[in-house]
Amino acid sequence: MEVRWRGVNPPKLGLLLTTINLIFSLLVGIRPTQALEMIVGKIPFLEAVNGSTVLLPCVYNSCIGIRNLYVNWQFNDNGTMQKVCEAVIRDEGVDTHMEIYRERVEFVGKNLANNISILLWNITFEDGGDYTCFGRNPKEKGRNHSAVFRLIVVDELRVVDNTLAILIASAVGGSIAALMGFMLLKNFTLYVLARMEEKNKECLVTSSGIDNTENGLSGSKAEAKPTPKKK
Repeated sequence: MEVRWRGVNPPKLGLLLTTINLIFSLLVGIRPTQALEMIVGKIPFLEAVNGSTVLLPCVYNSCIGIRNLYVNWQFNDNGTMQKVCEAVIRDEGVDTHMEIYRERVEFVGKNLANNISILLWNITFEDGGDYTCFGRNPKEKGRNHSAVFRLIVVDELRVVDNTLAILIASAVGGSIAALMGFMLLKNFTLYVLARMEEKNKECLVTSSGIDNTENGLSGSKAEAKPTPKKK
């Protein structure tokens, strides 16, 4: 059976159907990219002293929500990934029960939204390394994401040498003070010169008046000469 669309030529009809099929395929095939995200903070590392207690931060985020979200922490022990803890979060707002597989580890995110952070107590040098926060969301067809946080264990924290910063700050401050002093001196000098110029003008005017008086010009007080007598 041949189907004809009134007013549409067969070549144009084929092109139209192909375009429709392409658009439909694109719409059906669109899936969110990296909808699930695990976040360990803007600074994904920490330097801590041997024997101290540290927080390994991690929160998750999903633009379409979660259902039976699987999360865990793993420690990279010289290339071998060791599971630190794991949990399944059934839904948003549900308390999380974290299974702990390593000593001196405490889950601290149970009462905080989207938070799966953990504490490491009395850390040793063996605790130093990379910790991976992992999540897999079945609601997003098993999409998963992970983030790495590095722990550096040291004998003592390094003292930051601020000598260079202090020298730079002193130089900048001295330059600003010198510039302000120069501007004040310049303004004072201009003020003094202006006052001296005004006094010079006053002296010139006064001197001019005295000279005119002595020469008998207008406004002078010179004595009038007597009129000569006719013979």
